[in-house]
Amino acid sequence: MEIQDYKQYPHTILPETTHDEFARQEFVKSLKLHLATNVSPKNQVIYNQVVKPKFEKNHGRFPKDRHEVRQEMNQQPYYRLWSSMLRSSQEMMWSSCQIPVARQLKKLIAASKQDGVKLGSLKLNPDLEIPKYHSAVDIHCQPGAYHTEVCEDDVAAGAIYDSAVYVYAMGRMGPFNNDMGASQCEYIKAEYPDLQPKRILDLGCAVGHSTLPYVDAFPDAEIYAIDVAAPMLRYAHTRAESLGKKVHFSQQNAEKLDFEDGYFDLIVSHIFLHETSAKALRNSLSECYRLLSDGGLMVHSETPPYKDMDEYEAFILDWDTYNNNEPFWGYIHDLDIDDMVSEAGFNPSKNFEALVPSAYEAAEAKRTYLFQGGDFGGGGIWYLWGCRK
Repeated sequence: MEIQDYKQYPHTILPETTHDEFARQEFVKSLKLHLATNVSPKNQVIYNQVVKPKFEKNHGRFPKDRHEVRQEMNQQPYYRLWSSMLRSSQEMMWSSCQIPVARQLKKLIAASKQDGVKLGSLKLNPDLEIPKYHSAVDIHCQPGAYHTEVCEDDVAAGAIYDSAVYVYAMGRMGPFNNDMGASQCEYIKAEYPDLQPKRILDLGCAVGHSTLPYVDAFPDAEIYAIDVAAPMLRYAHTRAESLGKKVHFSQQNAEKLDFEDGYFDLIVSHIFLHETSAKALRNSLSECYRLLSDGGLMVHSETPPYKDMDEYEAFILDWDTYNNNEPFWGYIHDLDIDDMVSEAGFNPSKNFEALVPSAYEAAEAKRTYLFQGGDFGGGGIWYLWGCRK
């Protein structure tokens, strides 16, 4: 698919913007790109030329991990300025996407309730308890997080998120914000050509950005997607229908799902696991094992683990843990995959890790090729891990 200047695709329920609203969002996107490409790199220069030599002089060794680097870098005015600007750009991003949604929320809700030919389905559970690891924090700094509803049949959280992801990724995940799912599909089809899934499950689907590529990649499969947030799912369902994609969405917690044992041949997630607690992560992986058929495959996308990074690289990527309302970000990046899959019931000898290039060649030219806080997918690659049952 050809990408023309990364303009977000105007599907039925995408919030429309006035001239000023669009200009505001474009300013934030440009600011983020400027911070990622022109401002952030000097942090490493300061670390190598000032902080690291000073630490060695005082301690007789170099900093041993990202935590010691953070203690030192937090004292540097330049780093504090960059960090403050990045956090401000995040808050500006949400504000710039909230304004057009608030202006036309009634219209968006009406669009989500339009009758017509339905390809997929939507099943909500008003009695589902929102887990504390969601309700206790505004994830990614999104006001109200994903689950908050301000009116009946609310879709605001989904509408805000759809626009904001495009700004956050600086347009580099394509016009459908689906680079992650598309990249993961390409990897699965290339590495597991024998896998012909009848049913696929996407965990923590949000508005379905990464879900929809599976509809095209596996046209004979039934596609299911779950999330705990009703506003996200209402929006996701309408978006999928407007794009002609058949997906069965349901409001469920990945820790305990209502599907039968062995129901799925492929279970996937995309930047989902770092938004769960340690206990929830383990419960979710155990559910993956229960729900997979024999020979089934689970694949999860995240940013790379810290084990393969030097202390500075781990520190700068860990920015989100302390500054972007991502309390479990650092935790997931430190976990041992063999231990996780073994505890869930999988055979660790069948697990895998891979760095997968972006599905969009045009995106490569706009990457910074440096994983860093606030630079979503900046390296032009996705880190995938998983296991076959």
